[in-house]
Amino acid sequence: MKFLIASALTIIFHLAQAALDAKALTSQHFGNDAPWYLSRIPLFESSDKTLEEVYYYRWSIFRAHQRDLGSNGFISTEFLNDVGWQTEPWASLNDATGFHLQEGRWCRDRRFKEDYATFIYSGDSNTRQFSESMAAAVWQGYLVDGVLEDAVARIDAMQAVYNAWVDSYDADKGLYWVEPLRDATEYTISSIDASGGIDGFTGGDSFRPSINSFQYANAKAISNLAALKGGMDDTVVSFNSKAASIKNNTQTSLWNTTLIHFIDRFKVNNTYVRYFTPIRGRELVGYVPWTHDLPDDTISYAQAWSHILDNSELAGEHGLRTNEPSYEYYMRQYRYEGSNPECQWNGPVWPFQTTQLLTGLANFLDHYAVGASTGLITKTDYNKLLRQYAQLHYNPDRGGILDIEEDYYPDTGAPIVGLKRSPHYFHSGFIDLILSGFVGIRACADDVLEVNPLADASTTYFRADSILYHGHDIAVQWDATGARYGTQGLQVEVDGVVATSSPELTRLSVPIARVAAPAVARPVAKSVQLGLSTTYPVGNVSVTDPAPVLADIHSAIDGRVFFFPEADVANGWDTPVGNGSEVWFQIDFGASTTVASAELAFFADGGQGFDTPASYRVQGDVDGVWGDVEEAKYGEVVGNGITNVEWKGVSVEKIRLVFKPKVGSKVRLVEFKVF
Repeated sequence: MKFLIASALTIIFHLAQAALDAKALTSQHFGNDAPWYLSRIPLFESSDKTLEEVYYYRWSIFRAHQRDLGSNGFISTEFLNDVGWQTEPWASLNDATGFHLQEGRWCRDRRFKEDYATFIYSGDSNTRQFSESMAAAVWQGYLVDGVLEDAVARIDAMQAVYNAWVDSYDADKGLYWVEPLRDATEYTISSIDASGGIDGFTGGDSFRPSINSFQYANAKAISNLAALKGGMDDTVVSFNSKAASIKNNTQTSLWNTTLIHFIDRFKVNNTYVRYFTPIRGRELVGYVPWTHDLPDDTISYAQAWSHILDNSELAGEHGLRTNEPSYEYYMRQYRYEGSNPECQWNGPVWPFQTTQLLTGLANFLDHYAVGASTGLITKTDYNKLLRQYAQLHYNPDRGGILDIEEDYYPDTGAPIVGLKRSPHYFHSGFIDLILSGFVGIRACADDVLEVNPLADASTTYFRADSILYHGHDIAVQWDATGARYGTQGLQVEVDGVVATSSPELTRLSVPIARVAAPAVARPVAKSVQLGLSTTYPVGNVSVTDPAPVLADIHSAIDGRVFFFPEADVANGWDTPVGNGSEVWFQIDFGASTTVASAELAFFADGGQGFDTPASYRVQGDVDGVWGDVEEAKYGEVVGNGITNVEWKGVSVEKIRLVFKPKVGSKVRLVEFKVF
């Protein structure tokens, strides 16, 4: 009898829902560019179609902001259009790195996060441009993929970056301070009040919950990685001590018992403000300590969560305010670009800080005892806030298309800044919020898979699969009635086998032995021109009327591929309207270079007059003589996706893409990437 029961259980235990249809879902959400996503992203579906749609849109954001630097690997960018304050010629900014790595840790192709982490800790980046949580994000990436050797390879650089902040450390108070502008949050209470309400773009140095939480999390990450690497006992002890000191001093000095909130204290001392006095209002930044698990698990600190539920405080109708309406300078617009409002943090909704808040709230509800026991804030509140944030992705100023921008009016949900740089802005997260919060995959360093969904009864079903965790393919599924997937309840699958289940949305844990993650492939694009000042490779075109724009030519070999239709984020070089003649785009490598394949990206939008070419071929310059490449295998040309070409390897100094625009249509060559 015992044997029969065990056998029956084994049979039940091994029945798993068929995986989501990857081809159908990626085709639905990404069209002709679906092949890029097919093997790279976890799949997700839900009874809440807004969450599902925004989830896939955010993967298109991730894809669009991957910039191929050739032999320098990939980095993630913050803006699709270049901005003057980025690191040249790479177009990188370190303030968004934490979000980039948190999103990227769920990408099955680890190259993107690993290349970027290597870059950001190299001499080519600017690690002190803004405050950051980079080491903490590398640690979070390790928790998902379990590849220790990559994470620990950066310990020395992590310590160097961490220690460089000593010039912003007040030894007397045991806290870090920062100018709000360098915290990527200009026009905060501290910067405005330090100017007497006159301005606030610069100045306002203060001890902030943000930078102290970042340094706390970075110290913990360094200590954890050093412990796993071994032989670094002094580093483990030193950075644990630093973290403990920051935690204690943040709770002692930055917690305000009157406002029941973590707030700034002034570092600056001038006519308007005094050193170490607290600012006079609550800001959303006061929740960043929970983003990094800094506060003690007490009812006193937990009371702060009431402020995001109060419409007179931080809860706006369409999003979370960055400070409260009671503040004297709430929503006063100080800064413009021409007549257009510029970035400010005195009330607008910022996806940047909304992401931090939702991450912190997920932590609070998941593993803070008071979060589960007091009812101060609940899963229902989390789901409401997550859906409110998802709704911001539909831009009313652009006809409701999916387009996340910089900041928003809390009372209307309309974008505020809306400058050329603003569309599809990558300084926030959403993928991680879905997978680690809503679905509840609580990544950890131990050999265990822990799942604790924050989805509530308003979600009748969801499934997330094709998730690579500790080298295994995992899936999490919820079906309230069994009507969607044929199995009622919550179940967790490992490598296609149901490992555990429950009739309720609850915490589930599964032992999971770590196995090696798939090897990272790193083909090197030889065509990428890093900046207009770079000598080689150099692009050129056959068209002389109208005269070609150098920046547009560069755009077709700048390592960026995206197909958003908005004119203000156009990407690539445009031909004139086709008249039956061939045109060419040429790359001069500056030296003999062996090439054997290419990826061609064409933009297509009939409403704007762009179509794919009627025909195309690749030519090489061998000893000064142009000829078609030999043994070429030309893929079917596609618009808004990748057209692949292979040929017999050949050494050339120059290569051309020769193509014929269709009569009456233009061709936009988004990228001519040669390997």
